[in-house]
Order: sequence, then structure tokens, then C-alpha cells
Amino acid sequence: MSIHILQTHPLHESCETALAERFIVHKLYEATDRDRLLTDTGKLIRAIAGGQVSAGLMDRLPNLEIIANFGVGYDSIDVRAAAARKVTVTNTPDVLNDGMAEITIGLMIALARRIPQTDRYVREGRWPAGNFPLTHELRGRTLGIVGLGRIGKEIALRAQAMKMRVVYHGRNRQDHQPYVFYSSLLDMARDADWLVVVIPGGAGTDKLVSRAVLEALGPDGMLVNVARGTVVDQEALVELLQSGGVGGAALDVFEAEPTVPQALWEMENVVLSPHQGSATYETRDAMGALVVANLDAHFAGRSPLTPVT
Repeated sequence: MSIHILQTHPLHESCETALAERFIVHKLYEATDRDRLLTDTGKLIRAIAGGQVSAGLMDRLPNLEIIANFGVGYDSIDVRAAAARKVTVTNTPDVLNDGMAEITIGLMIALARRIPQTDRYVREGRWPAGNFPLTHELRGRTLGIVGLGRIGKEIALRAQAMKMRVVYHGRNRQDHQPYVFYSSLLDMARDADWLVVVIPGGAGTDKLVSRAVLEALGPDGMLVNVARGTVVDQEALVELLQSGGVGGAALDVFEAEPTVPQALWEMENVVLSPHQGSATYETRDAMGALVVANLDAHFAGRSPLTPVT
């Protein structure tokens, strides 16, 4: 197809291959002179594959029709500006639910059983001097999920298989869900042993997990964040982890990635992951296929599969 699209950042190999087979692809992130690229091709571009799309970028693309985001979260796209320009925005939901749920439970087990620490204990030859200290189980604990969306529901199912009690907080109570709803995040944090954060980023959720929420979680409470780093008050979290105000944290996301506060590196009650939630071959192949399917549908005159605007 002689349709020109703009790729804003690297995508999974299978996605890039499929895009190159269908479209004329201009890779903005590879351009040595991005302004020149946009000047030369701006009027030709009808679609964007990827995220990181500002209103200013859209202004350079007067014939833009669709932005096919690679990921569920689309907080890096100015969706209001897109809607004002009648530009469709799509994302890639559902295909990463299992991968995200798996890493969440994995982080919980790693934190509860201190798996990274026990690995180091053996590798550093410390076992002959004595056994590693006792750890805790997930069984019988209360898990509070912040955001019972598609991924949250998959986490809840797996947590129940671990014999945990599941409760949740969100904007609204969800009928026909077998979990206790909390309208107050503060109250849920106070009652929960574990708090898992799995909500979209953006201005509406900035520091939703505040110092007060973390203090309510308490010295025996465990926090897991697989959402966005901005959703948690990171400064307060570091201070409370250091002082014992929060029992531990497993973090896949951070406020200013890839920068991670050095204080977190040095804590034994923390498990760190480099934003790997959906980073599996299976999930990334499926995400890329959905990006391409959304573009195919749009340019075939059909409705995209997963529009968000």
C-alpha cells in the first residue's frame, strides 16, 4: 500500500516487519534531523504507529487519521488533541492481560519469599554459615487491587488460587464481581496486607497512592506497582520503606524511568524490575499484531478493533 505512516519509537520485530510489508514507514526516532523529516513527509503521513504523540507533533501532520498505540496505556498520547482533530487513537488491550498478571504474582512471591535475596545468599557462599531467615506466605492474606480492570481481574483470579482474599478499589463498584468493593482507597489500604496498583497513568491518577495511603498500608504492608511510576508518591514510598513505615515493595515501574532512586537499590525489603510487565515474546507479538490489525481495518474502511477515541 502506498500509505505513509510515522513510527515514533522502536516496536517489536514482528510488528515492524508487518508494517514494512504494508506501508511506507518513516522512523522518526532514527532521524538525525527530526524537524527535516517532518517538514519533508508531514503532509504524506496518514497514520502513526507507536506512542509519544503530542499535540505539537499532530500539528506537523495535517492529514493524520489514526494513531495506533503499542500498549494498553496511552498516557503518552494527547488524546484530547487527537479527538479535537478527529484522529482515531487505538491501543492493545487484552493481549497482555496474562503476561501482566503473571509478573504481578511473580513479584509478590519474590517479595514475600525474598527470592532475589535468597539467590544472592547462595551465590555468595553464605549458606554454609547458617540458614536464611524465615519468610512469609501469601496464603490467607488480603490483597487490595487498585483498579479492577482487565488485568486486575486476571490478578484477582490468580491471587485466589494462592488462597488470598481479594478486595478492590476503583471509580465505581462493579456488579457481579465476587470481591469486596472499597470506595475509599485509604480504608482499603488500612485493611489490606498487600496493595497491587494496576491503573492507567496520567494527571487523573498522579500520586493517587499518596503518603497517607502508604502510611495506612503500614509496617507489615506490601506494595506492588505494575501500573505507572507516577501513580505512587515515590519520595514518600522510599522514606517509609527506609523507616519501616511500609513493610516492602515490588516495583516494575518508576517515576522517571529508567532512573531508579539509589536508595531503592540498597534495600533488602524491595524487589526491582525494569518495566518488564508485558515484555514477553508472546505478548509483544500479539501487541504488534493488534497494532497492524487496527491500521489494516482503518485503511480498509472498517472500524478499528480497539479504539479509545
